[in-house]
Amino acid sequence: MTLADVNGANCRAYVQHRTSQQWKSSKPEKSGKPPRMVGEAAPRRELEDLRAAIVYHHRQGLCSELAPVTLPEKPLPRDVWLTKSEAILLIRTMWRARQVMRDKVTLRAVGQHVARFTLVGLYTGTRSSAICGAALTPAIGRGHVDLDAGVFYRKAIGRRQTKKRQPPVKLPPSLLAHMRRWRDRGISKTAVVEWNGKPIAKVRKAFAAAVKASGLNAIVSARLGYDVAITPHVLRHTAATWLMQAGVDLWEAAGFLGMTVKQLEETYGHHHPDFQDQAANALRGQYAARNPVNKMRVAATNGQKIREISR
Repeated sequence: MTLADVNGANCRAYVQHRTSQQWKSSKPEKSGKPPRMVGEAAPRRELEDLRAAIVYHHRQGLCSELAPVTLPEKPLPRDVWLTKSEAILLIRTMWRARQVMRDKVTLRAVGQHVARFTLVGLYTGTRSSAICGAALTPAIGRGHVDLDAGVFYRKAIGRRQTKKRQPPVKLPPSLLAHMRRWRDRGISKTAVVEWNGKPIAKVRKAFAAAVKASGLNAIVSARLGYDVAITPHVLRHTAATWLMQAGVDLWEAAGFLGMTVKQLEETYGHHHPDFQDQAANALRGQYAARNPVNKMRVAATNGQKIREISR
């Protein structure tokens, strides 16, 4: 197809084509469950990439007009986060994971690096790529952690700032103690999270294996009331939710997480203990005089009247 073929009909046909496919990781023949189908979020993202490419092509003077790219509606955000007990269950499962060879469990730990990754994600709300790229000393193309100052510089040195903000974040004392211990014991030599002595690149498969072993998807789905899939990005949602539940100031929490106050309030604000508190209290005060249930003075019972007379 050419740019002339980019129109609403073809965009909608592409979305229908993609949503009729199943995830590559789906194995219904082994699980006995219906395969997981591709949702509209995936083709929407792909069409956004197409639109960005067309805009870039136009700015370079290679085409005279912009082809219209029709996107499906943006899916509603799901409020997926972990409770403290669920997070502990996940980390414990990762820490206890052992290698299996020829159907025999060995003593080799294979999930402790993912547990360290999870701790950093829960304590800082940092995106997966920034955690995987975090070094212990400044390096071009990587973020780094200053263990002396206790600051995590998430944005890679030499990389331009994008819409996905990555401001420096002050490390909580407990996480800083963990990181210093990892360095002192030689667990982390050049990077914050390492596997076999080398910095990790991705943790998606190892993370998914730990989630499956812990049964966390079913636990969280039962709590929220709909099916969810726990991914590394849920750690960021969890950190934001915990900050709101702790009553942290919106401006400070937004700076800590690297998002706008508006985004934080719209997505996680309902978890804050002061959420709409002023409006609720105002209405409670307005109708208190009319509602006899809210009055402080209650009519005396017969027993109280008899005791008063007997005195």
